[in-house]
Formats: sequence, C-alpha cells, structure tokens
Amino acid sequence: MSKLIKCKTITRALGIIAICAFVSCTSQKKKETSFKYEENWESLKYYEIPQWMKDAKFGIFIHWGPNSVAELHTDWYPRWMYLDSGHVDHVTGKKINDIPHPASVYHKEKFGNQKEFGYKDLIPMWTMENFDAKSWVDLFKDAGAQYVVPVAEHHDGYALYESSITPYNAVDMGPKRDVFKELTDEIKKQGLICGASSHLAFNWNFYTQKPHFDTGDLQYAALYAPPHEPYSPASAEWLANTWWPRTKEIIDKYQPDILWFDFYLDRPEFAPYHKKLAAYYYNSGLERNKTVVLQTKNLRYESFKPGTHMLDLERSKMDSLRKAYWQTDTSIGKNSWYYAENWIPKSAGSLIADLMDIVSKNGCLLLNIGPRKDGIIPDDQKETLLEIGKWLQTNGEAVYGSKYYEVYGEGPTKTETGHLSEGKNKGFTQEDIRFTTNGDVLYATVLVPPTEDIHIKYLSNSKMDIKSVKLLGYEGTVEFEQSEEGTTITLPADTNLKYAWVFKIDTKG
Repeated sequence: MSKLIKCKTITRALGIIAICAFVSCTSQKKKETSFKYEENWESLKYYEIPQWMKDAKFGIFIHWGPNSVAELHTDWYPRWMYLDSGHVDHVTGKKINDIPHPASVYHKEKFGNQKEFGYKDLIPMWTMENFDAKSWVDLFKDAGAQYVVPVAEHHDGYALYESSITPYNAVDMGPKRDVFKELTDEIKKQGLICGASSHLAFNWNFYTQKPHFDTGDLQYAALYAPPHEPYSPASAEWLANTWWPRTKEIIDKYQPDILWFDFYLDRPEFAPYHKKLAAYYYNSGLERNKTVVLQTKNLRYESFKPGTHMLDLERSKMDSLRKAYWQTDTSIGKNSWYYAENWIPKSAGSLIADLMDIVSKNGCLLLNIGPRKDGIIPDDQKETLLEIGKWLQTNGEAVYGSKYYEVYGEGPTKTETGHLSEGKNKGFTQEDIRFTTNGDVLYATVLVPPTEDIHIKYLSNSKMDIKSVKLLGYEGTVEFEQSEEGTTITLPADTNLKYAWVFKIDTKG
C-alpha cells in the first residue's frame, strides 16, 4: 500500500471514529439528567427534533382574534386600516403606490375615522359567544390532526392569553376569558400535541404611527408599540421589557410542546435573543421531561443555526427531499388566514395532494383555519377538514409514522420554492407519484385520481422485485406488471375513491 493511500485510509477511519464519538457523546448528553442547554450554538447542537414530531405529519393552525371582527381584509387588518396614503413594503417601508388600502376606506365607512375609532376599539367587539373548545378539538381529531398550534399573539400586539405584561389581553379586554388556556387545556385533554405561535416580533413596525391616527397616541403604546421612526430596528428596551417577557410568559404558563415564530424574529436586532430563546425553551421542556420543538423561519437573515431548530416555510414547499425534518404552514383560505367574507377555499383534494408531496420530502403540514368572530368554524372549512380526515382514516398508514424513501417520487409537475410561492404552483397530474415508507412497506401515492393505467418509472425490476400491490380503500385485486421500464398498474374498476390513490407495495427479499 502506498503512503498516500495508507494516509487516506487512516484519515477516513479517523473521520468515522469522530462521527461515532460525536453521536455517542450527543446520546450520552441527552441521557444525563443534569444536562442543561447553554446559550451558545455548540450546546444547542445537541438538540434533536423528537420522534413524536416526525411521526405526526399533520397539524391545525388557528388564526382568530380581534382581526376577525372586520370580516374583510382581515389578515393584516390592523395594519392595512391605517394605510390611508398608499401601500408600502412591510420590510423596507418604501411606498409601492399612492392608493389607500381598501381596508382603510372600508374601516372609515363601517366603523368611523381611525383617530376616533381605531383598532383598539374593535377588541370589545370580539365576542366569541359561540366558542366551544371541545367541539373544536373534536373536529381537529376527526380531521386526523396530530397537533394543534393556536395563535397566542399576532402582529397586532393583542394577547389571546392572560398576560401580566400587557393590558391588551383576552382576560382584561375583549371576551374577558383566557381563550388560549381554554383551547390548549382541551387540546391536551384530548391527547393531541399542543403548540403556540408568536407573531409579536413584527408588532414594533406593524402599525403606521401618525398624528391623525390613534396609533400616534402615547397612551396606547402597549398595543401600537412606542413611538419611533418608521421601520427602525426594534429598540433594546422594547425587546427586553415587552417581547422577551411575553415570550417567556407563554412558555412558563402554558408549556407548549411546539413554539412557532413568525418572521421578523430573523432580523438582526433579535440576534442576541436567538440562543437565549432556544436554551430557555428547550430547558423548560427538560424540566418536564419533554423534548420540545422550536419552529422558525430563516427568510432574510439566518436566525438559528442548522440542527438547532425546525425550519418552517410559509405558503411554500420544498422541490426536493430534505434530510432535516421541516414544515409547511399554509391556510385553507387561498387569500386569507383570518376569517373573511370573501374567503376563497382550497379543495380537500388539493390539500391532500400537498400533504403527500410534503411528507414524501420529509416534511409535515400545518394547515390553518379561520373561525368567525363569534367562535363558529364555518361549514366549508369544517367540510374540508372532515374530508381530509376520512382520507386519512383509509390512508393513514402511508402518512403517520412514515419515513421518506430514497427518492421522493416522480412526475412532470415542478414545485415552486421561496417564501409565499404556493400561488405559482400548477396543479398536479396523475403522473405525479410520491413515495413514503412505513416499516418494510413502500407506498406510492398518485396525487390525482387516475383515469388510465398508472406507470411508475422508478420501480423497475432492476430496483426491486414487487410481490404484491394493494390499493388502500379498495377491496378488489390490483393487477400489475414490472419491467426494466418500471411498474405498470392496471387501472382498477369501480374504486369510488375521491382523492389521491395510495398503493401499498410489498417486495420480495
């Protein structure tokens, strides 16, 4: 053996030993009862996304609050109602056009001038008189959801929980109830994984502060943020006395197993809190013998190092398999997160296809609903959830606890990537196939119910020797033929399956 080859062999062996040592060290650290995460990236690298999160696959997101009162332009209504002199970019503050936002015009017509009747005055109108936590969670379970993430506080600065930090909370103002606790208690009672989302980081620059609005009045600074130059970085004082204490309050009082953060947390001024947040939250989980999950975005700036959190993509997906587990969050509403009278719903079939596309790429789906202000979940949203639930009752073995295959699938339809990219996606076809595995079984999901024989190119006889093929939800025999060109499945007759078809494939050897 030459010295060069011998040197490379030794180097490779030492590399394997180092990797094994790191894995062993990580496992040992996790076993130590005295282990605590420290506020540095080296310590936080010991974090691992728990298996219960990887197994869950499907969750429910809930956007609900005073935003819902307006019933139109509701997503960012608290922001848009104050844009009376043109649209502006929410990151840079640069004007996009000189046209007042429709929400600004709508607010004046429906509620009055924004100086006299501002967003603060909508809070008492959030009545939620028909809210019933049990019926909500019953629905989520029927939908097949394994976890639920209610919004704890949105950009508007209003807390849906009892807060000792801000007077603008659901116990002191509005429904006079700890709405968040009622809901999270029921979620936990019924055995679902319970999370919380915080969108508070953007509150600093969410509202337009002008003298002719009530947002410019210092007495309302706890809601509208302290007066400051538009789009300036959040002040150290606001971060230390508002954002951080309220974040800790959610963690300490409600003990969420999943803590989800919206954008703006990835801005530079929040950097001093990234390691602090992760260590504090992970240690809170250790204290109750639970590995918790921190979900964040990395849009404009890297906030959390790879391997120290779980990546979330808003209204977008991966176009390839990602070995690190990830999540898509999106809404049943194409055009809204909060309830709106002009809500445009997605179909159950398209959402099921998205779910399987995501799961095949090692991700999970967090699907949002938007209840009405009175606490009623609209019938069309209920119907969609129940349709997904029926499909999962039949096909859940290809979803829950599943793992990705060596390739995510095949087909002609490209997945667009990037923040808020879902609107660019074209519909799937019956040629779009996605793979998942569960134990020794391979599942091939045809994302659109086929109308002719199904040909799966990747499953050639040189790849595997298929023993049998079954169609989940179908009692008949499934005929197939395998060759060097792939596997062709004869279209079964009279299947009566409405949505994506899942073929269960058993192999020899």
